[in-house]
Amino acid sequence: MAAIVYPVSLAIVEDDRRVRALLQEYLCHQPEFSCPMVVDSMEAFWAELELSLVPRVILLDVSLPGQTGLAALPELRRRLPGTDVILQTMHDDPARIFEALRAGATGYVIKNTTTLPQYKQAILDVLAGGAALSPSVARKALNHFQPAHSQQPGLLSAREAEVLQALTEGLSEKQVAAQLRLSFDTVHTYVKRLYEKLQVRSRGELLSRAAKGDL
Repeated sequence: MAAIVYPVSLAIVEDDRRVRALLQEYLCHQPEFSCPMVVDSMEAFWAELELSLVPRVILLDVSLPGQTGLAALPELRRRLPGTDVILQTMHDDPARIFEALRAGATGYVIKNTTTLPQYKQAILDVLAGGAALSPSVARKALNHFQPAHSQQPGLLSAREAEVLQALTEGLSEKQVAAQLRLSFDTVHTYVKRLYEKLQVRSRGELLSRAAKGDL
């Protein structure tokens, strides 16, 4: 994995004026981030994208007026394949979480239970190769979407399956390496193999495939 160059370009798309102001005031003054776009709708985001640098991370509200964050995900994945998208919402409904992961979201956080420092950590976790899930989201996702039996027995090696399990628990590649007592480079190689074997392009797609047992 290439070294992260800071500050990282962060876009905030949030229609609630108070929430948007809080996120902007805190995150955009962190040395790790620059904020070329802070807007209140996807329509404004698409318009500004034509005049701005492509963001490395998008913090995106699920329930926006006009094009919703959830509806925008497929187009974001297609047009900005190198951008991670963290959805934020007031709801931790398991079905909506699953839909977001299937659509390519890298993270999913709950507004009223996530502190500003936790928002920052969620973004840093995603940049480090992890998945940003609020604790309540992680619990509900794991409880609601228990992995089904593999449809292709033998597709993954035992070690690949261990790495996959760790990734579905929201660990970054560095944390997986520590947990399995492997080097970071070795874990990164396993992750690349998982992406190739499962034919996915993002952490969100990988999590959704695991949840469905579509291995």
